[in-house]
Amino acid sequence: MNALVPCPRTTVAPGAVHVPDWLSPAEQRSLVDACRRWAVGPVPMRHVRLPRGGTMSVQMVGVGWHWRPYAYTRTAPDVNGARVAPFPTWLVEYGRRAVADAYQDPSAAAGYAPDVALVNFYDAAATMGLHQDRDERSAAPVVSLSIGDSCVFRFGNTERRGRPYTDVELCSGDLFVFGGPSRFAYHGVPKVRPGTADPATGLTSGRLNITLRVTGLAAGG
Repeated sequence: MNALVPCPRTTVAPGAVHVPDWLSPAEQRSLVDACRRWAVGPVPMRHVRLPRGGTMSVQMVGVGWHWRPYAYTRTAPDVNGARVAPFPTWLVEYGRRAVADAYQDPSAAAGYAPDVALVNFYDAAATMGLHQDRDERSAAPVVSLSIGDSCVFRFGNTERRGRPYTDVELCSGDLFVFGGPSRFAYHGVPKVRPGTADPATGLTSGRLNITLRVTGLAAGG
């Protein structure tokens, strides 16, 4: 039996922490503005085509590195061949602050240097199946930021896509960090809750999810 985890700060699993209302309204607006810039290029946001011919229902754009199933590259040969937008220093600081706050330990962020952001946009019908983030060559934590419509975030185990899992309500401004024993846990988004976005964030509908990661790849790409 899995129930929605309530709003207070929660350790969902060892190394997996949900911090509600972590982003201020001003920070959310700033991130929405940045995502709009990234969405138009140099590599535009798009529905990722999967190896078996399907497409993801979410729209995605990468910053720092381009992701396609199942590899990172600096350019986007499957889109327009352009080099992706560079990863900004201020996003590194977001990542370090997020890890330190999630684990309530400044030393936990020592050496944490995310070099890629995957920006996903969910419309009312978009979902994300349970999957592991295994394309990185680093086991550093993943930092997930939510803006706009709330969603059901399903956080599972490291062995299989099925149960046991926990459903967490992620709202606009929430932070979710998973690392350590939970770094390779299956996770996904089975449902977005349309109409729950606060227009004050600059996003009137849909959900933005920004995940910061350490690829572990050479800087030159």
